[in-house]
Amino acid sequence: MNLKEKQLTKEYIYKGKIINLRRDTALLPNGEKALREVVEHPGGVCVAAITGNKEILFVKQFRYPYFEEILEIPAGKRDSFDEDPLECGKRELKEETGATAENFTFLGKLYPTPGYIDEVIYMYAATGLSFGEQKLDEDEFLSVYKIPLERAVNMVLSGEIVDAKTQTAILKLNMLLEKGIIK
Repeated sequence: MNLKEKQLTKEYIYKGKIINLRRDTALLPNGEKALREVVEHPGGVCVAAITGNKEILFVKQFRYPYFEEILEIPAGKRDSFDEDPLECGKRELKEETGATAENFTFLGKLYPTPGYIDEVIYMYAATGLSFGEQKLDEDEFLSVYKIPLERAVNMVLSGEIVDAKTQTAILKLNMLLEKGIIK
């Protein structure tokens, strides 16, 4: 069965600094039309950075939409739709934690909310870490933590870590380490 929808019209409702919102008219596989609201976002990157002692670097920061502090792996928004995800990941890791890595392994792409946003998050593992100074953005406030991988996995499974990109990257990293694919 053909499931593909065809975009017939595209109308921008809002264009912002981080997101754009548009309303499309789509042609459905059955020939009917439907409205689709789409949030456009340049996407982002997250990095599961692991030390030689099997500790994961985490950041805790206040996330305004939820009005709470959330524990996450270092991550950030791509500066543009065509920014190289790996370069973005390297930048965000350094800015948020002060760390640089010798090795990066691509862990895959994540579609966080495919029902209404086109955001793609590129996930990486980072090994061979060395540490320098953070270079936080002017409006960025966060604390850095090192959490043993086994504890981080348990925090994901118990619901202590609620961020989807962090959950996915931690579980993928753990599996790849267990299989010896990442050392």
